[in-house]
Amino acid sequence: MDTKIIGNKIARARKEMNMSQAQLSQRLFISPQAVGKWERGESIPDIITINRLAEILNVDFNYFSESFGTANDEAAAKTKTDRSSNTERPDQEGATPPGSADRQLLTNFSGSNLAKSDFAGVTANNSKFHGSALRGSNFAGTDLTGSSLTGSDVRETNFDGANLTDCTLSTIDLADSSFNKTILVRTEFSKSGMNGVKFTDAELVDAKLTMIDLRTTIFENCIFKGVDFVYSDLRGVCLDGQTFIGVKFDKTALNEATFNGATLKNVSFRASYALTNKYYRAIKTIHFDGAMMDKLTYAALKGLGAELSKVTVV
Repeated sequence: MDTKIIGNKIARARKEMNMSQAQLSQRLFISPQAVGKWERGESIPDIITINRLAEILNVDFNYFSESFGTANDEAAAKTKTDRSSNTERPDQEGATPPGSADRQLLTNFSGSNLAKSDFAGVTANNSKFHGSALRGSNFAGTDLTGSSLTGSDVRETNFDGANLTDCTLSTIDLADSSFNKTILVRTEFSKSGMNGVKFTDAELVDAKLTMIDLRTTIFENCIFKGVDFVYSDLRGVCLDGQTFIGVKFDKTALNEATFNGATLKNVSFRASYALTNKYYRAIKTIHFDGAMMDKLTYAALKGLGAELSKVTVV
């Protein structure tokens, strides 16, 4: 496939639509530099992106074929494509209306420069953001179910109201990002920077946080159900007034952490090292004043020497 021919066709169709490279890149959620490389023949879009280009530039998919080259054919390609004959009727089983928000076109954004991009409200299931620049981007209300973000710069990013079900966030920098009322079901955070990250009114269900320094992470009014904290650092973290059900603190540092006024049911604390005097001293530094807990959690903590004089057993 001749990249020069494809690039010339993209440029011609774009200009006939009175669209700049920047405007086209925004529609495709890529950088203007990527569009420039296509048009100069330095790279070529993948087949999914070509399909999306055909829709945006209002040309037939075959327009980008090398054999689609006559002047008459190209002029015909620029007419509005009549899709009515191919559109399924609403009463057909499984029919999807044209332009449906559920239509999935782009899935791989790896290696892209997407800093300060607006993904708000987009459905982008099973997407890949590997080694991507996403600092300051807006994912508010975005459905990212099944997506993975690995080795990326995700600082100062807005995930408020987003759906991160079955998402993997690994070896990324999430500093100062926001998770307000975010859906976090089976979400996995691992080996990532979370300085200043804020979780507010969020419910974490069967989520996992592995090998993460959470000392400057903020949790407010959150519910933790079936969550595993593994080899993580929660020293000095304020968890007051929050709910913990079926949570495991596995080899996690909790020195000086506070659970004042919190609710704990079926919560387990597993030492990060042998049950030495050092471990018992660390447990005694955790604050549970005004907390409510079930009998088993109470017994487990009492056996470790925790200060539970102001705890209510329910």
